[in-house]
Amino acid sequence: MGGERAGRGRTAPARVVAYATSGVVLLAGCASMPDSGDVRGVDSTPRLDAQVRVFAMPPSEDASPPQIMQGFLEALTSDDPDYSTARQYLTDEAAKVWKPELSTTVLADGPGAQAGSSGREDAGELFFKLTGDKVATVDAQQAYTADSGPYDQLVHLTRDVKTRQWRIDGVPQGVVMGKSDFQRNYMSVSKYYFASNTAGAGGADEDGPSMAVADPVYVRSHVEPTTQMVRSLLGGPTNWLDPAVRSSFPTGTELRKDAGPLTADDQGRLTVPLNDKAADVGTKRCEEMAAQLLFTLRNLSPAVDEVELRAAGKKLCSLTQEATKTVADRGSLNHPDYLYFIDEEHRLVRIVAGGNATQPEPVPGALGEGTARLRSVAVARDEHAAAGVALDGKSLYVGSLAPGGSLEEPVLTSAGKSEDDRLTAPSWDAHGGLWVADQDPGNARLLLLEEGGGEPLEVRTPGLDGRIQAVRVAADGVRVALVVAKGDRRSLMIGRIERDGPDGQERTTGEQPTVTVVELRPATPELEKVTAMSWTGDSRLVVVGREEGGVEQMRYVEVDGSVPEVPQPAALTGVKAVTASPDEQVPLVAYSVDGIVRLPSGAQWQKVTEGTAPVYPG
Repeated sequence: MGGERAGRGRTAPARVVAYATSGVVLLAGCASMPDSGDVRGVDSTPRLDAQVRVFAMPPSEDASPPQIMQGFLEALTSDDPDYSTARQYLTDEAAKVWKPELSTTVLADGPGAQAGSSGREDAGELFFKLTGDKVATVDAQQAYTADSGPYDQLVHLTRDVKTRQWRIDGVPQGVVMGKSDFQRNYMSVSKYYFASNTAGAGGADEDGPSMAVADPVYVRSHVEPTTQMVRSLLGGPTNWLDPAVRSSFPTGTELRKDAGPLTADDQGRLTVPLNDKAADVGTKRCEEMAAQLLFTLRNLSPAVDEVELRAAGKKLCSLTQEATKTVADRGSLNHPDYLYFIDEEHRLVRIVAGGNATQPEPVPGALGEGTARLRSVAVARDEHAAAGVALDGKSLYVGSLAPGGSLEEPVLTSAGKSEDDRLTAPSWDAHGGLWVADQDPGNARLLLLEEGGGEPLEVRTPGLDGRIQAVRVAADGVRVALVVAKGDRRSLMIGRIERDGPDGQERTTGEQPTVTVVELRPATPELEKVTAMSWTGDSRLVVVGREEGGVEQMRYVEVDGSVPEVPQPAALTGVKAVTASPDEQVPLVAYSVDGIVRLPSGAQWQKVTEGTAPVYPG
């Protein structure tokens, strides 16, 4: 319930009075509220320096019902850790049962408030209706979900018979605020768990580093974010991701009760005191726990360069950011050697990734010799093999990226009658599996070829409504992005990959696994037509598309559907394909009307060479 409230009708918005001292801003939201009439919009709190904290004022003596409403709404957008000021606007009983941490509802313009027809001020009670247009919700796990539709809730005020002071005695659970107040109050941070279907998934006794998976959540940016994120990490993954990941922290692990606020010291070292549930972990498991913390805290301020874990009065282990590379794998840690694309002779060619090279060379092996004329490609994450779809979209070839390799028969063939009804561009997962969709209207399927060959496995897609036109698997092997067409709409959907069935049952040796993409959710609900997309970073995609009635645009989006607070890519005309690496230091590359172009950091798009279908490994 927030300070960003657009004015209703032509009434001028009330003013927010702010006092700034030593990095603290006090919001006196009720200072100029009218004594009667509707609660009108209040200008959103201006953007403030990251070090400035905002606190609201408590209710003034003999505040009118509109002033109480307005002061309460303003208090919910402050940096008060436990909403103690907001509770002063409630009756004692309402303050006890109100749970602001249950949810945050984000509205386009903030809540409007209007006195209802029921209840009378002279009788000591009034109703106010809060209204607005929903944009998103953040649940009790701090998970963000894009939302839409009207917001309509009642707030009840009563007048104490003894003190004659107005207070709120009926309020919706959670909080609600406008979009700009939400952006000022909250920030997106990813906490990290490990994929439960990759190397090391079973824990410390298995060989190979565990694959880290980002789980983005929203936390209050000025309310001890380091402590918030540690508690959130220990609390476990969000419900959507939980079936596909594990945590190395033993069940029941929490911060020690007297831990207090967590802060890194001058050397960037953070000591994390845990309860006794973690006291008996071995060194390897403890280092995985520390890696989870370091991945989670790496973008917070002050920077955390080393974590020391303690429990039962003793040191369990310590780990530095640099040492995480030996403990766990993360997609954004993997730098590609080359950028790949198709040249004018329909061969697979490459140039060094991240450099200034403009002259491509054919890849070693048959796919670089032009034996098969290609229209789309994918390169395995180890860059030892590649897959290509023939120019007519009918056949899928797989070949080694080693000199002298010959091209075998197609590993997959589509029976679609037209080129647009055949195979999509392929994508490699973290297991070495090759994904591709067959768009044949008579037999549309999502297919997986384990280790790039063998009998194609049809991937189950319960709840899929439409035909898959593009497939991109995340570097973690847990999530997949699909462009799904239905009618004239092309939507970007994110699904969770589950292997061996939803119940996780074991399969016998030689038996094909059951692979399912479940709980598909929109990542760009406002885009009517998505034309290109690629993963970039651990939980982010770059997407090309257009809103209804709008022009084509390129933007970054998080897997939860939120828009990150980062500079968006420079505009580019006529984009037909885009590729990005999980390593965010590698430039975006696109295929547009100008051919192959790249976007170096802090620069404009630059022409590289002629060609089509650019891809980084994956």
